Amino acid sequence: MSVLPGGLRVCVESVPQYGRGLAAVALTVAAGGDDDPAGRHGTAHLVEHLMFPRSGGGSADPTGEGHAALVAGAGGVCNAETHRDHTVFHTTVPAESLPDALAWEARRLLGFAPTEDVIRTETDVIGEEIRGAGDAGRSWESALGALYPGSRDSFGTAAELAGITAGEVEAFFRAHYTARRMVLSVVGDVDPAGVMAVVRAVFAGVGVIRVAGEAGAAEGIRAAGEARAAEEARAAGEPRTAGEPRTAREIRTAPLPSGRPGVAVGHPLPDPVADRPAYLAQAVLAQVLGRSRLPALARSARDGHRLTSATVTCGYHGQWLASAAPDLTLAVLGRAPGTEVDAAVGIWRSVLRAVAEGPLPEAEHRRAVNSLLVAWHRQADSLPTRAVALGRDALLLPGSAGPDALPAELRRTTPAEVAAAARALLEGPATVTELAPQARTVPTARAHTVLTARAGTELAPQARTVPIARAGTELAPQKGTVG
Repeated sequence: MSVLPGGLRVCVESVPQYGRGLAAVALTVAAGGDDDPAGRHGTAHLVEHLMFPRSGGGSADPTGEGHAALVAGAGGVCNAETHRDHTVFHTTVPAESLPDALAWEARRLLGFAPTEDVIRTETDVIGEEIRGAGDAGRSWESALGALYPGSRDSFGTAAELAGITAGEVEAFFRAHYTARRMVLSVVGDVDPAGVMAVVRAVFAGVGVIRVAGEAGAAEGIRAAGEARAAEEARAAGEPRTAGEPRTAREIRTAPLPSGRPGVAVGHPLPDPVADRPAYLAQAVLAQVLGRSRLPALARSARDGHRLTSATVTCGYHGQWLASAAPDLTLAVLGRAPGTEVDAAVGIWRSVLRAVAEGPLPEAEHRRAVNSLLVAWHRQADSLPTRAVALGRDALLLPGSAGPDALPAELRRTTPAEVAAAARALLEGPATVTELAPQARTVPTARAHTVLTARAGTELAPQARTVPIARAGTELAPQKGTVG
C-alpha cells in the first residue's frame, strides 16, 4: 500500500501465478446511498452512471469515446456497483493494456463535468431500472431501515432524480470523490514498481478541486468544499460508525408483496471491524441454518412444520464482509397454506434455540466451515474479486489482514462461538416483515438488484442459501446497483 501526496491510497499486488497475462483495476470510493442529499435519493447511483456516459462528450468523456468502449477495444471488461456505503468501479484488461486502463480511469475522474443532456439520459435509464426491477432485496432494505432509521437503499428514487441539476451532481462528486476517500487497487500479472510509476503520473491531479467552466457548477463546487471540510475525519479513512440499532425485541414492518406467502426476519450483525470473530461466527451460523437445519424443515412441511422454503443470508444483500456496519442477517421463510406469520417466526426462533443450546456437533460445524472455505478457494484466483477485496478492506474494514487471511480466521471459529451467535440473534432486536401475495406494485424506491452488464459481464442472481465466497473475496460480479 502506498499513499500519493494528495492522499489517494494505492494497493498493487503481483499475482502472476494466476494472473496469466491479465490485470484488474478497482477504484473504491467512500460514497454510496447513505451519502445521498436530502431530496435527491439516488445521487450516488447517478454519479456512478455518469462515469459510463451513454452519449458522447461532457461528463467524464470529453472525447466522446466512452470508457466502456475503450476498455472493450482493448479486449477487457468493466463494471461498477453502488452500495450503501461505497461505490466500486472494476476493470479487467490484458496486462499490456494496464497503463492505458489506468489512464482511462484517471481521465474519467479528472474530466467529470456532467452536462444536462447526459444527466437526463442517465436519469431516464435509472428510472427504467427502478421500474423494471423485481422484488429482490426489498426485504433486506425494509429490515435495515427498521433497525437503523435513516438508512437508504442505493438505487434511488426516480421522482427525486428527475429534477437534479448538473451543479448538484458536480457538488456531490467534488465533495465525495476526493483522493482521501478513494482507494485504487491493481492486481494481476504486473510489476508493482512499474504500476506505481504510471499511477503517480496519471493520477497526480485526481481529487483536486478545480474551477469548472459552468457558472452553475461553481456554486456546487463551493458547497462541496464546505461539505468535504465537515467530513474530513471520515475522508481521512476513519471507519464509518453506525448508530446502535433499535432495542425493541420485535419490530413489525409494513407487509411486502410477494409471489408466495412468507415472512422475512432481520437481525443486526456485529461490527466486522470491532468484533470480527463474532461476525464470522454469524457467517458460519447462516451457513448451518441455510444449508441444513431450515431446508430439512422445509422438506418436511407435509409433516406439520409448515415451512415451504428457507433462505438465510449474512451480510449486505448476502455479501458478507462487503460492507461496514450496520449490516444484517436475513431469513426469508416460505409459509405453507394456513401457516400464520407468528407461527413461521416461532419456527425460526425454535431452530435458533436448538443451535444456541449447542454447541453444534463437530461434523456439522466442520461442514459449514468447509463449504465456506471451498467457495473462497474457488474464487481466490479471480482478479477483479481480489482487487475489489483489497480496496474494500482498506476503505471500509481498516485493520483487516486481507482476503488471504480469511481461511485461517474461519477455521478458528468454534462451535461454541456459533452457539453464541445464535443466542445473540435470539436476545437482540429483530424485524418481522410479512410477505403477502397480492397485486404487484412497482416500487418508486428500489433496493439493490442484480448488476446489469456494462461490457459483457452480466451477473447471475445469488444462490438460494448463503452466497458462496462473499467474505470479501467474491466481490465482482455481485449484487449491487449499477448503470
